[in-house]
Amino acid sequence: MKTLNNYNFKNKKALIRVDFNVPLNENFEVTDATRIISAKPTIIKILEDGGSCILMSHLGRPKGIQDEFSLRHIVSEVEDVLGVAIKFVNDSVGEVVEAAASNLQPGEILLLENLRFHDEEKQGNKDFAEQLSKLGDIYVNDAFGTAHRAHASTTIIAQFFPDHKCFGNLLAKEIESINKVMDTGEKPVLAVLGGAKVSSKITIIENILDKIDHLIIGGGMTFTFIKALGGSIGNSLVEDDKMELALDILKQAEAKNVKVHLPVDAVIADAFSNDANTKIVDVNNIPKGWMGLDAGPLSISNFHNVVMQCKTILWNGPLGVFEMENFAKGTIELGNSIAKSTSEGAFSLVGGGDSVAAVKQFGFENKVSYVSTGGGAMLESLEGKTLPGIAAIID
Repeated sequence: MKTLNNYNFKNKKALIRVDFNVPLNENFEVTDATRIISAKPTIIKILEDGGSCILMSHLGRPKGIQDEFSLRHIVSEVEDVLGVAIKFVNDSVGEVVEAAASNLQPGEILLLENLRFHDEEKQGNKDFAEQLSKLGDIYVNDAFGTAHRAHASTTIIAQFFPDHKCFGNLLAKEIESINKVMDTGEKPVLAVLGGAKVSSKITIIENILDKIDHLIIGGGMTFTFIKALGGSIGNSLVEDDKMELALDILKQAEAKNVKVHLPVDAVIADAFSNDANTKIVDVNNIPKGWMGLDAGPLSISNFHNVVMQCKTILWNGPLGVFEMENFAKGTIELGNSIAKSTSEGAFSLVGGGDSVAAVKQFGFENKVSYVSTGGGAMLESLEGKTLPGIAAIID
């Protein structure tokens, strides 16, 4: 795997695909700079080598040129994070851009305008990719969040740098972290899969059963399994058409000696509201008119014991409706357990939108081994799919 360490960037222009698709408020201020911060080590390494950086990214889903999606809004935030002045150009290809890139001096950074202002970016247009490629000497992909898209700047462009392309530090870390869970991690290996629906996790479960020793199932998809096993789930979320699949997953797990851990009790409510009446019941005996919205205390205790005996942990999805304070305890306590296990030497990877949001909300970001920056890309990796943005660098 070619990384930054394979190159000396002295007097070289590094064309870097970053993922600066960051959230902005109504005043166009960045509300979460995580993705910019994550790209900093790659950028600083190149500058310290004596090179210059040309940064390209998308922001949002613009239809043509829309000012609210202009990357000029994030220039000051990027400068604050990097501690370096940023030159900005209001396009990503063309003579003006080529001149700005050509005039770039060692130690300087140029940020291009939103790539998606050009439809050719998402189309994976070869001519557009070639125009981009003229801007730099070495292509660096550091955008895991878009590695599952065969876009011009993430995949197609690599063919114009047959001998001068590599992974940035962030993307290399993502690949290494997933490999630790899927291939090289110390056993026992645990996967915690939560969230609402079994259907969204089927391919992940089927792909990882050969890799893991324990599987904790939580969140809304719990109740499809419980109902399939004959339990009464009241008004809890359920996918009736996936009950046979749930039973099949349990059979596959048993055949592969994977221990599946389902909640044994639940915090239930008489409405989907933080203000609803609540009580704790056996997960198999939820009365009509009530719904399970979080794991109960006995389940939390059981899960803690499983987490503490495992050396490699994947966490994808919350155990309850953590956005509501009264149904957040299961997710918080799972985070505490994983943090404790990590502090005692386990490797823990958190990936997928909701679990990443929970980790940030409850302050676990620095208490786990790695928090993935790419939701869709992370999930496709766990499903066993080859990500085009990664394959393009390895080829």
